[in-house]
Amino acid sequence: MKRPWNRDSLSVFSLLTYSKNGDLNMNVCTYVSIVNMHPKTYAISIEYSSLTYKNIIQNSSDIVLQRLSKKNINLVKHIGKKTGFIFNKKKFLKENDLLIKWRNHYVLRDTSYLIELGYLKKYFKLKDHCLFFFKINSYKNQKNELLTLTDLIDKKIIL
Repeated sequence: MKRPWNRDSLSVFSLLTYSKNGDLNMNVCTYVSIVNMHPKTYAISIEYSSLTYKNIIQNSSDIVLQRLSKKNINLVKHIGKKTGFIFNKKKFLKENDLLIKWRNHYVLRDTSYLIELGYLKKYFKLKDHCLFFFKINSYKNQKNELLTLTDLIDKKIIL
């Protein structure tokens, strides 16, 4: 039987961040939760060793939370299973026509929704992840089926 934390059908997101030089990077994250209503606030846990973590620490503006849809399932291998320190995710996404423009950001096609985040500059250091809090600046709903952790496990993309 799977461990309890791998049995929940968690939402699958990608966090779009930029380096201090403006280079785009995306990750895959499931440790995401709405934690406050006024202001609407998300808590997102990011692994210390990731380029996403480095980007947030060095450039806390221009962050977009993208809720992945089932149409995005094959992207997980590229934006979630490969490190942005070695693999140029923007180049891959552009070459495969997987990006669209939204509010001056290049975001993934076919996502379920997009949320432009504002960094609240509060975080808690855990052992292998850092918990960040972000306020919602703007959003866009789209009509697609939601991708879940269960989908990734069923297709043997993870675990």
